[in-house]
Amino acid sequence: MPADRVASAKGSRLADQAWLLMMLPPLFWAGNAVLGRAVAGAVPPIGLAFWRWCLGMLVVLPFAWPHLRHDITPILARWKSVLLLGTLGIGIYNTFQYIALNTTTALNCVMLQSSMPVMIVLMSLFLFRDRIGAMQGVGIAVSLVGATTLISHGDPATLLGLELNSGDVWMLAAVVIYAAYTTLLRRRPAIHGLSFVVVTFAIGAVELLPFYIWESLSGHPVQASGITLLAVGYTVLFPSIAAYLCFNRAVELLGPNTAGLAIHLVPVFGSLLAILFLGEQPHLYHGVGIALIAAGIVLATRRRA
Repeated sequence: MPADRVASAKGSRLADQAWLLMMLPPLFWAGNAVLGRAVAGAVPPIGLAFWRWCLGMLVVLPFAWPHLRHDITPILARWKSVLLLGTLGIGIYNTFQYIALNTTTALNCVMLQSSMPVMIVLMSLFLFRDRIGAMQGVGIAVSLVGATTLISHGDPATLLGLELNSGDVWMLAAVVIYAAYTTLLRRRPAIHGLSFVVVTFAIGAVELLPFYIWESLSGHPVQASGITLLAVGYTVLFPSIAAYLCFNRAVELLGPNTAGLAIHLVPVFGSLLAILFLGEQPHLYHGVGIALIAAGIVLATRRRA
């Protein structure tokens, strides 16, 4: 096969992989806010975050070890970038989110999280002077309208009645932090995805350890119970390991602005899961919101088609 055809075939496979990888994280994240809110009070936020990353690191380590031995040199060469990414995306982001869910609703968190694609675009412009095309801007706006339609149940005016509190400030800070993480992923060293995940998970766990000890000594230890095991088990396997491996690779293949649009799929999958597993009834606004988000993603990525 000619070289150009080989390259084309490889590109097609990568593009297909990228779209799949882009879709999976919001599916896993859809249950994260709901679960975090459900266990608020039963599982302390820093404890949940600490065990999420600590156990996630231990699960991934045996698979990452063969790659990690070869990747240690570039990791050490770019240790400042790796440390910053581990701090932002692992140590801070979800900890802030879990703290937020102790004092605000899952709806408020999802609403604020839906602003993340716009925040990523602004962060890319501020940090790297990335330009956004007109079609991409329209696509992001249409997708944001779709997410708002789903979150507000088809009546955006209801969002004006939401009461903001300290938890919303924590969640807004989390959104800014994750937007910075997504934008800065272009600075990660050229290493295997498993190596990057296990090192950043370790950074987050080590950084959270003193805060976890403080939280436990302050009268909020993690209690061994069925709900604790369920919460930690789910967050370790899906929003942590699977989602971060997929999202990091999607950003590498599609760029932060395009991959960041996946955040708008969180309310989509949340709605679908609620219909499938919680018996909630589908409404017109579900179809409208999902259609707008899909249209926005297509518009924003049209040049890649």
